[in-house]
Amino acid sequence: MHLEFMQQAIALATENVRSGRGGPFGAVVVKDGKVIATGANQVTATNDPTAHAEVTAIRNACQALGTFQLDGCEVYTSCEPCPMCLAALYWSRCAAIYYGNNATDAARVGFDDSFLYEEVRKPLAQRTIPIVQVAAEQAWESFAEWERSPFKVRY
Repeated sequence: MHLEFMQQAIALATENVRSGRGGPFGAVVVKDGKVIATGANQVTATNDPTAHAEVTAIRNACQALGTFQLDGCEVYTSCEPCPMCLAALYWSRCAAIYYGNNATDAARVGFDDSFLYEEVRKPLAQRTIPIVQVAAEQAWESFAEWERSPFKVRY
């Protein structure tokens, strides 16, 4: 079954390039041996830098399942997830991630994420884009409200 689902992810990636809709990335979300949702890279088609195949597939799967978590789901992606997608997959609580191309393959065709891996290891003050805490005491009020809220849903 792994091969069948991976072939679907690869086909999505290939068709995405051929159609001119986006980059060479596709993803398939599977639950109980059935495809729940798919996604293809839509970054340039939607002018959304977060519209990677995995993120798009997660969004589609969560909508299809009516939940914000992908418990018991497996994700097949045509390429090893970038740092953003990897974090999103972890947040989704999926059960497993399977990938085709690796990060080195992606870098070879112009999708090099090594900068991001290096950047997150740096102390905040040494990062390329300034990242500065402002109004921490005022910002805490949102968290205090969350702690008191009868509507909170833990995730």
